Amino acid sequence: MTSSLDTLPKIGAPATRALQGAGYTALRQLAGVPEADLAKLHGMGPKALGILQAALEEHGLSFG
Repeated sequence: MTSSLDTLPKIGAPATRALQGAGYTALRQLAGVPEADLAKLHGMGPKALGILQAALEEHGLSFG
């Protein structure tokens, strides 16, 4: 069974492409990454960052 840490949550196509383009394909990879770094990615907006933060918090994780 695939953990929700092994995939990216539904955040919209532009934000998903931005993460994948930067080499992020799983939620667990975002733990510890500075939120400001992710916010600089083209296509990543505040709504997507909020969804990612909430998903990380469900697992006791957070941005760096």
